[in-house]
This record gives sequence, C-alpha cells and structure tokens, in this order.
Amino acid sequence: MSEKDKAHDEYTTAVNEGRFPEDCAVPLGDAFINGNGFIENLLTKPNNHVSHIFSHKGTVRANHWHRTDWHYAYVVRGKILYFERPVGSTEIPEPRVFTARQVFFSPPNREHAMLFAEDTDFITMARNVRLHEQHEEDVVRMPFITPELAASFLAPPSRRVESTENVVITDDDGEPD
Repeated sequence: MSEKDKAHDEYTTAVNEGRFPEDCAVPLGDAFINGNGFIENLLTKPNNHVSHIFSHKGTVRANHWHRTDWHYAYVVRGKILYFERPVGSTEIPEPRVFTARQVFFSPPNREHAMLFAEDTDFITMARNVRLHEQHEEDVVRMPFITPELAASFLAPPSRRVESTENVVITDDDGEPD
C-alpha cells in the first residue's frame, strides 16, 4: 500500500470510528492509471448516501450543522470556499478552497457552509440516508454566511498592496503626514 493510500485509509478509518480529524482536507490515494485513463477511489469505507449536486457561481449551500450525520464532498469541477467553525461560534472563519479532484469532510456538530466561486459540480458521500425529510430532521440551520458576506468573499480586492516599499501615508488633504 502506498503512502497516499495509507493516509486515505487512516483518515477514513478514523471517521468511521467516530474520531473526526481536525483537518477537513481528505487525502486521496494513488490513482490507477493506464492507457484508458485513470480510476481514482474517492472513498474506501462504507457510507449510506451519495448525491450529485450542482451549484451556480455566487450561491451558498449548507449554512447548518448536523446532529449525527457527516459527509465527504468530492469536487468534480468548479471551486468551493468551505467555511467551518464550532457550533455556537460567532467568528467568521477563513475559508478553505477546494477545486476539481479534491475531497473535504464535514463532521457532525460543526457549523459549515459552502460558497461557490464558480459553477460547481460536486458529489457528497454521507453517513445517513439523505432523503429530504430525514436530512432536515438532522440539520440545524445556522446561516452565518449571509449574501452580503458571500459577495465580499467573491469580490475582487479594491486595492491590493504588493509591497509597502515607497508607500507614502497622507492625511485627508492628500499631503504627506
């Protein structure tokens, strides 16, 4: 077993045993590659529900936490800004960015939200069956990524300072202090 395969196995074994890793980024094992293309195993442990989800650029999903459920998310194409924080926190966490062929994990009892920086296709693999009614019974809505906050994360910086060399501080009249 390769080092990458071992890392994936250790991560997913911990999840299945109820030991949730601190890092949400899930290591993938080595892909099998031949003349036909490749096969990449996304999850080598049991799960109970798989969904394909499409999200438009600028939209937000999740904004909740799960009482018992957990899920992996595999990005097929696009870009997700993933936010995660302890239940009850009021801080806005820095997002982790996930793009095509990356996997991340959302444990139970952690608030999380996904902001889509591009049109995105992703696949979730969950512990619980996620038909709408069962899913809603397990989630607690916590909309901490508001439309205004989402827009601010997606907006280009209005002013980017590459270096502080040769910067002159001025007061309101434009004259150097």
